[in-house]
Amino acid sequence: MGPARVIVITGASAGVGRAVAKAFAREGARIGLIARGRAGLEGAQRDVEANGGEALVLPLDVADAAALERGAGEVEENFGPIDVWVNNAMTSVFSPIKEMTPDEFKRVTEVTYLGYVYGTLAALRRMLPRDRGVIIQVGSALAYRGIPLQAAYCAAKHAVQGFVDSLRCELIHDKSGVRVTIIEMPALNTPQFSWVKSRLPRKAQPVPPIFQPEVAAEAIVYASHYPRREIYVGMPTVEAIIGNKMFPGLLDHYLARTGYDSQQHDGAEDRHRPHNLWEPVDANEDRGAHGDFDARAHSVSPQLWTNTHRSWLLLGGLLVLGLIAPLLLKRD
Repeated sequence: MGPARVIVITGASAGVGRAVAKAFAREGARIGLIARGRAGLEGAQRDVEANGGEALVLPLDVADAAALERGAGEVEENFGPIDVWVNNAMTSVFSPIKEMTPDEFKRVTEVTYLGYVYGTLAALRRMLPRDRGVIIQVGSALAYRGIPLQAAYCAAKHAVQGFVDSLRCELIHDKSGVRVTIIEMPALNTPQFSWVKSRLPRKAQPVPPIFQPEVAAEAIVYASHYPRREIYVGMPTVEAIIGNKMFPGLLDHYLARTGYDSQQHDGAEDRHRPHNLWEPVDANEDRGAHGDFDARAHSVSPQLWTNTHRSWLLLGGLLVLGLIAPLLLKRD
């Protein structure tokens, strides 16, 4: 084991951010935890320390570029140079476009897209002079395939995808040792579905099949060690991205027919419940990593396991081929 790595995670108080903080802590990492919700951040700090890491709580809004820059500085003052920066913070609104307001689109964009830009800039200011570091962008299958009722979120994830492509080209041009990778996620069992603002008649849910946030955390930690260009998590992600490349028009009509019902489940939505668009829901109550769908969520992804072990699988296939090839030649 080398020296403890220094990690920054945005959106660290719950969901994927919370799960990945625990996963990095098991490696003994020193972690800067960024989010708005004080109770959620303190819960994440307890998780990190219980799993063998160190944590610094940074309650701030990623839509505030200056605050994010100050937070990055605090991490380095307390823990040393940042090795890995994970952009993960998000917010959304479940609503038909025709019912959305300009301020809602602006807010989702500021957090879910510009928050990634500001985080990346803060990381680059520190990593580029050292010529090392990994920036991980938590993406989504929805970066490639927009769906109804989540236009603001889908558009932000599309923007992240374009931003990362541009950044990657520039890093290659400059022969930089800084690496950037994006991880496209499937539907995940996180608290966001009871947190985000919603105009749906029924309660929001991730489009099944659903995976636990620990599956996403596994991919993020892997990417921090082996920063590929892009990693798809789960077969639904693979199917959505490839399907959209091959049959986009067909998917338009399919999602028009199924995309409304598949994002809702039993029970009427309370349109007056607290939501996290403007203020954190977990300011006073820690909600943890998981949402309300544990009974339906998968804890493993065979596709991800295959993806992260493909070198060994290729080697195994070559060994098997080497063993059976002489037998086949003898039969000829």
